[in-house]
Amino acid sequence: MKAITFQGKEKLSFETVADPTIIQPTDVIVKVALTAICGSDLHVYREHEKGLDYGTVMGHEFFGEVVEVGSAVTGLKKGDRVVSPFTTSCGVCYFCKIGLTCRCLQGQLYGWVEHGHGLHGAQAEYVRVPLADSTLVKSPEGLSEEQVLLTGDIFSTGYFCAENAGVRPGGRYVVLGCGPVGLMAILAAKIQGADEIWAVDSVPERLAIAQRYGAVAVDLSKTDAKQFILEQTNGIGADAVMEVVGNPSAQQLAFDVVRPGGIISSVGVHTASNFTFSPVDAYNKNITYKTGRCPARHYMSKLLPLLGSQQIDLSAIISHRLPLAQGVEGYRIFDQKLDKSLKIILDN
Repeated sequence: MKAITFQGKEKLSFETVADPTIIQPTDVIVKVALTAICGSDLHVYREHEKGLDYGTVMGHEFFGEVVEVGSAVTGLKKGDRVVSPFTTSCGVCYFCKIGLTCRCLQGQLYGWVEHGHGLHGAQAEYVRVPLADSTLVKSPEGLSEEQVLLTGDIFSTGYFCAENAGVRPGGRYVVLGCGPVGLMAILAAKIQGADEIWAVDSVPERLAIAQRYGAVAVDLSKTDAKQFILEQTNGIGADAVMEVVGNPSAQQLAFDVVRPGGIISSVGVHTASNFTFSPVDAYNKNITYKTGRCPARHYMSKLLPLLGSQQIDLSAIISHRLPLAQGVEGYRIFDQKLDKSLKIILDN
């Protein structure tokens, strides 16, 4: 099959690799119809996260059709249209039972193979899915493939971020970073009842979508965001800050603009070893800091029906739709923020 593989820092290849096969009786093979390039894929691409084996198939977002079924799989059959979260999960361990499916004791992240161990990704014609019964979700009728695909990662992560922020009617919130997940956090916060949201970014096209989703745009290239937010809140600060960037400056800004007793909800993938503020700083401000990987499988069961019952438009964030064969170029476009890129979907 054809796939996009990792070949070193900022080096990918679109090449022929071995087709995936059933290894465990709980596996299925999915023919990928749609996949996508995620911001966290760029961490690997840029080698901000190190250790990935050369030749690893990239990608962790996909929608497709089941084409082969392991002997122990009971809930899926050939021909089922399915979507996956970005990690696999068993459904029966302690963490799965409490809804923290991202920390499943048997779970694996698609697109991460290190020292020969791990799970190849989905930027390919086919992908192997372990623990398929408890990992995959059948696509509901009446939803577009794109809507379903985006629920497997970025919509779930945005919703998780807003929920961790304790969003409630009447609250005042800040979203730092208007990439795909930040925009989904804005949308989720509005769904959860937020009245006032300030969206902070420096890319006009992204801020325009943030406004479309109901936020007030704060352009970092023209405005001192800290000063502006404190002025808007009479010096108090926001009830919660959703930090979706994953770098030290965003973390510090989140701390600066959250009110005493407020919440920082961080889903940005940080690679720094230390916080920008100290335990003493956090204590003196009584802040709550919530972070971590989204348990997407847990959220998908709620969000897919929500998409079906409400007029929720996720498609505004899709900037490009390219064939898989152009995926390497898609990474370059996304990495360098060319051509007003935001969310790039890859077609098979």
